[in-house]
Amino acid sequence: MITMDDIIREGHPTLREVAKEVTVPPTPEEVALGQDMMEFLKNSQDPVKAEEMKLRGGVGLAAPQLNISKRIIAVHVPSGDPENEEPLLSAVMYNPKILSHSVQDACLGEGEGCLSVDREVPGYVVRHAKVTLSYYDSEGTKQKIRLKNYEAIVVQHEIDHLNGVMFYDHINKDTPFALKDGVLVID
Repeated sequence: MITMDDIIREGHPTLREVAKEVTVPPTPEEVALGQDMMEFLKNSQDPVKAEEMKLRGGVGLAAPQLNISKRIIAVHVPSGDPENEEPLLSAVMYNPKILSHSVQDACLGEGEGCLSVDREVPGYVVRHAKVTLSYYDSEGTKQKIRLKNYEAIVVQHEIDHLNGVMFYDHINKDTPFALKDGVLVID
């Protein structure tokens, strides 16, 4: 079971490496890793388990954050709607790749955080508002999905980890809260 102790923090060299593609279909070890990553995210979003296990809440996790330089991400975005428990997005993605993206950009009004970063980093992280991506599932079947707004931002954050990019690399150093016209701010 993955805990916060398994997650490497900023400054660790693995977080700046470009991760290697996995074979398709993924090996049983890679499938088990994906399941463990998803279990961590679900536990981190469960108030009782998160407190018991001292987990910070997360909606995404990339294998490089566990010091495993492979192109594997898990995302679990809860619905936020008490009437509908179905998550907005819940998937383990092997070799995810952005195929296309919108011209429009978006950012989260509250900025972004990261399980590998133990400090607040103020500023807008501007990303694409919509993305179309492909990935392989645990059986090795190719999937293609379109995402927008929050879910698109979560997936872009995790894919950045596969490319050695941290979220704060996107923040304007001189004017962290400056935005170009037309950028969608998601609250």
